[in-house]
Amino acid sequence: VQLVESGGDLAQPGESLTLSCTGADFPAEDYTIGWYRQTPGKEREGLACVSTSDEKTYYSRFVEDRFSMSSDASKTTVGLQMNALTPDDTGVYYCAVGLPGLCPSSVIVQSTVRFLRSWGRGIQVTVSS
Repeated sequence: VQLVESGGDLAQPGESLTLSCTGADFPAEDYTIGWYRQTPGKEREGLACVSTSDEKTYYSRFVEDRFSMSSDASKTTVGLQMNALTPDDTGVYYCAVGLPGLCPSSVIVQSTVRFLRSWGRGIQVTVSS
């Protein structure tokens, strides 16, 4: 699977940003697609995901009140609306694809993030005044 993220930028605290991820060569079987990030000094973490076998979008409890994930009907293009950004949101944001069982586990259990098999190159988001 080939994934490309876009929309990263510099934002001031309190502002919003929207990221987008488009992909190609998705598997014919069910899969998870989601958003993940790596912030300085921390392990890569899950933010939001959806599986093609389950229409529900799942969120990390740390961002569920500020971030919203969208997807097209085919779940090959996904977005991430991020509101009320803080400097702690600074990091590299990734779109990733994996087995359907990784949603919601990859946004609940950090150790499962490593099992996602296809990753975009990531995009930088910087929140600073």
